[in-house]
Amino acid sequence: MWSYNRLLDSDKIIKENINWQGPLSIPGYENTNGLNSIPDLEGVYLFTFKFNDGYLLYGAGITNSTKRRLKEHVREYKKGNYTILDMKSAKKGIRNEIWHGWDYAKTHRKEFLDKKETILKSVDQQLSSSRIFITELKDKRLRERIEASIMNNIYNSKENWADLADRGMFLKMRYNSEMPIEANNIADNKIYGLPDFLEF
Repeated sequence: MWSYNRLLDSDKIIKENINWQGPLSIPGYENTNGLNSIPDLEGVYLFTFKFNDGYLLYGAGITNSTKRRLKEHVREYKKGNYTILDMKSAKKGIRNEIWHGWDYAKTHRKEFLDKKETILKSVDQQLSSSRIFITELKDKRLRERIEASIMNNIYNSKENWADLADRGMFLKMRYNSEMPIEANNIADNKIYGLPDFLEF
C-alpha cells in the first residue's frame, strides 16, 4: 500500500482554498441576535462567539445538512446533554461551566431538572451569542479530515482560550495512505483558533 513520504512526495501535495461563510445564526435565534439564517448545505461548521476584534472558535462539526444538524444541537443543549458555558467568562477566553454535559449529565438528571429553568436561560444566552461559520464540502472524508485538523489545532494550542473547546471528540485525521492537502482559510472576519493555513 502506498504511504505518503513528506520528503519524496512534497511536490504532490494538493493546495486549496476554504471559504467560510458567516457569521450566521443558530436556527431559532435569528430574532434575538439579528443574524442571517444558515443555508442548508453539506459541509463543515464552526461554533464561535465574539472575541476581541473577531470571533473565537470553540467547536467544529461536519454534516450532510447544516440546518438539520444545528437544530439537533439546539435540542441536545435544551435537554441538558451538552456543556453550557458562562458567556461573560467565555468572551474573556475563560472556561466557566454553568452546566456539565456529556457523562455528567447522564448521571445527574435530577440535578438538571431541579435547576432546569436557570440552566435553560444560560442555554439561550449561549446559543444566541453563538456565531456560526460554514463551508460547503460534499466529500465526507475531506469533511472529516478538516474537522479533525481544526480541532487538533485548538487542542495543541497554548492559548488560554483553547480550554473552551470540549475534549473527547471522535476525530478522523488524515491516514498516511492519503495525500495531504494544504488549505488557506478565507473568511471576512478574524477567527481565533482557525489558522490562516491548515494542513489536513
